Amino acid sequence: MPIKITECPRDAMQGIHDFIPTDVKAGYINRLLKVGFDTIDFGSFVSPKAIPQLRDTADVLRKLDFGGTRSKLLAIIANYRGAEEAAKHPEITYLGYPFSISETFQLRNTNTTIAQAFETVQRIHELCLVNNKYLLVYLSMGFGNPYGDEWNTGIIEQWTEKLVTEGIKNIALADTTGVANEAQIARIYPRLVELFPATEFGIHLHSTPNTWQPKINAAYRSGCKRFDTAIKGYGGCPMAADELTGNIATENLIAYLEAQSELTGLDMNNFREAMDYAGRVFI
Repeated sequence: MPIKITECPRDAMQGIHDFIPTDVKAGYINRLLKVGFDTIDFGSFVSPKAIPQLRDTADVLRKLDFGGTRSKLLAIIANYRGAEEAAKHPEITYLGYPFSISETFQLRNTNTTIAQAFETVQRIHELCLVNNKYLLVYLSMGFGNPYGDEWNTGIIEQWTEKLVTEGIKNIALADTTGVANEAQIARIYPRLVELFPATEFGIHLHSTPNTWQPKINAAYRSGCKRFDTAIKGYGGCPMAADELTGNIATENLIAYLEAQSELTGLDMNNFREAMDYAGRVFI
């Protein structure tokens, strides 16, 4: 399987206080669409109260130019109503749902318990099947959490098995608060691949600028082929902590993969143009 990179402007933008104009968002994502990423995590159909920065996702979508792109679009949703809205748009391929194995974070993030969230996953998966969409479930807090909830690899495996039994084919292990370390990744990721070989597992890591490389190295050495990143490492989950732990910088991942002689298939001229334009987005 070739390397798949999901570029995450949605994750990069969501915690920024000042509203980024719709035309600026669309201009940035249009440049990203030219790069050749497998997927663009472009927006979110969630409550404007929860994430005011993304209240214009549908407007952004109308301004996107898909001519010549091979990238698929991913929209994040946090409840069934948001999934219904996202499913109306034929341009969207993936609906992403943050399913946490931390009760505290599930309540903070979607205002539901884990049990209620699993029922929501079941309903959204059915919705995806009849609307030609794919559900991507993020296993949030997949490497531990700061809230004191019980956490161990057995809990991860238990919930992954439930998701796979429901027919979920796409799961991303999410290090929501940046607590993962190299040893954890090297233990957890290959174990899940071994237990559930028919499932495509990706990894969504958060990191400080000086701790990204051991995490990416551990994931790559564990066989990971699907990575979520954001240009310049912007972003993080505003529901996770007061201080955002950023994403892995896409340019760092590309440099790492090139050092491993991996072909990304990206148009680097367009990538550099998108990086330059990012200065207009993240002021």
